[in-house]
Amino acid sequence: MGERLKGKVAIVTGGAAGIGRATCELFAEEGARVVVADVDEPQGHALANAIGHDGGQAVFVRTDISLEDDARRLVAEVMHRFGAVDVLVNNAATFVLKGIDASVAEWQQSLGVNVIGTSLVTRYAFEAMKENDGGKGKGAIVNLASISSFVAQPEFVTYSATKAAVLQMTRNLALDFAPFNIRVNAVCPGTIVTQATERHRATVGMSMEAFMKLEGPKHILNRVGQPREVACAILFLASDEASFITATHLMVDGGYVAR
Repeated sequence: MGERLKGKVAIVTGGAAGIGRATCELFAEEGARVVVADVDEPQGHALANAIGHDGGQAVFVRTDISLEDDARRLVAEVMHRFGAVDVLVNNAATFVLKGIDASVAEWQQSLGVNVIGTSLVTRYAFEAMKENDGGKGKGAIVNLASISSFVAQPEFVTYSATKAAVLQMTRNLALDFAPFNIRVNAVCPGTIVTQATERHRATVGMSMEAFMKLEGPKHILNRVGQPREVACAILFLASDEASFITATHLMVDGGYVAR
């Protein structure tokens, strides 16, 4: 086990699967006390138990980040259990992939989770982080933006608009939180093999082989990414190794946006 997050308390929203799961596992390996926040109770509990079985520390808190009461309760429960919040990873997202034909309900779902939900959890985590270091404040927040924050993609407007908002939210919050020694950064993954991409692939009726042949060459490394590769970037931004980095984004996209 490493020690880059030794003794720190880290909340990971959407932590039960995909990039969130990989982040929880890596954080635990690096000494963090991990809070797995997710709507998926079976997978969330199973992950927390697995981390504990491997010698790490983790708890699961069922959380729908689009609900303010859930966001407030999440941070309150973490404070009750551990007495601090040092790191927040805003990973939870909903993948509403629609064009201009998106309904009001689909827009509200996408914005409610990806933008408003992210801001809600951040609001309450910020209040906790301000009390760190004897009231001087300290913390690190890592938001999950995307290549979709930068590039145009067909029939992606509902998702891309929210990820562009997350990127700008990152910059604004970094400015607002800097007086409290709280850093805010974002990672921007390319195509990553997760349950979400699996659902998208199945929805469009594409085989895994066809999906890889289509998506891989879009990245200059000629392949798609794995959740652990994104988790490593999140770990860096969350750790003290990135102590002079804030208001920025780290591309984890295999060179996708460089074309």
